[in-house]
Amino acid sequence: MATGDSRRVQHGPSTTRRALLRGGGAAAFVGVSAAALKLPFFGVEGARVEAASCVGTDVSASQKELVISNWPAYIDPRRKKTSTSAVFTAQTGITVDYTDDVNDNAEFYAKVKNQLGSCQPVGRDIMVLTDWMAARMIDLGWIQELDLAEIPDVTANVIEPLRGLSWDPDFRHHVPWQTGLTGIAYNADAVGEVGSFEELLTRADLKGRISLLTEMRDTMGFMLKLTGADPAEFTDDQWGTALDELRKVVAAGQVRAFTGNEYIQDLAAGNIVACEAWSGDVIQAQFDNPAIKFVTPEEGLMLWSDNMLVPNGATHQANAEAWMNYYYDPVVAAKLAAWVNYICPVQGAQAEMEKIDPSLVDNPLIFPDDATLAATMSFMPLDEEQITRYEGAFADVTGG
Repeated sequence: MATGDSRRVQHGPSTTRRALLRGGGAAAFVGVSAAALKLPFFGVEGARVEAASCVGTDVSASQKELVISNWPAYIDPRRKKTSTSAVFTAQTGITVDYTDDVNDNAEFYAKVKNQLGSCQPVGRDIMVLTDWMAARMIDLGWIQELDLAEIPDVTANVIEPLRGLSWDPDFRHHVPWQTGLTGIAYNADAVGEVGSFEELLTRADLKGRISLLTEMRDTMGFMLKLTGADPAEFTDDQWGTALDELRKVVAAGQVRAFTGNEYIQDLAAGNIVACEAWSGDVIQAQFDNPAIKFVTPEEGLMLWSDNMLVPNGATHQANAEAWMNYYYDPVVAAKLAAWVNYICPVQGAQAEMEKIDPSLVDNPLIFPDDATLAATMSFMPLDEEQITRYEGAFADVTGG
């Protein structure tokens, strides 16, 4: 993202997470630096290509290998013989070169844009990127088309809210890895419930004690909704109205800071009492501080996913599709969800979680109910010109 997507820097279930954080792993929780979190997408132009002319030769039949780039700590511990990745290798014979080198969508884009923009391979068979970046790369022709016959568990088991997306409705280019919600978090020991984004931005007892996200699509999605527009389809005029409203809120002193997921540390320390928040962060914080609550705002929730993509030039597409299909087995998906604590995108995984960690079966931030999912919204895909213009305008308001 134009602002760093540090929300993905997560650890595992409660006992493991507490051990990591208390053992010195807390630095990883923040993810990228504050400077990186606020770096806008100025002057970065994508070169559109004809995807069909850039497809790599698939040697999966003779090379049982797979190269993956993903976000840090976004999979269960791979060194264990019983880990999901180890079992995948045991079942398929495919060895996995897995690297957690996606720390920020914008940073990763810059790393691969020259090669992909000139039909050159990037040495990866799967990249995991957030919705808006996935849509951008697909639009640029940088992503190979998947063989749907090879991923039947994906097409059968993707949860309903992730189907029919305008930028890739039939999963021909992307498969969700994990999903999350953006809503409101507050500290119940310090303040009464904050039930709406409007309250967050206007309540006198919250003035100077809240934070909003540096992620433009999350924050502006709520601002568009608050000003009567649809985040999934809006005009330039509606964007301008929403941005003006955010400018007023900032000028009024309501917002202490715009942050990445370090807001959780501020919330726990009492520096803020309420904030715009990502669901997985709140689950983790609740293990140590049950007073931290997650709220579905009256305006709804922003829904997002990080998605598996096969870049042009990849030479192990069939192996990549085997990986994708494997993780859409509900048993495997439940095991992964028990570690990463984000929304599981796989139907049937909730029932399997009963056998893995019964305490997570009814966690609405991992398995939200139909009413919660019905309240979700997404941000419309932007073209290259809009990305530059909107990110720049947002950065002007937020101090990025």
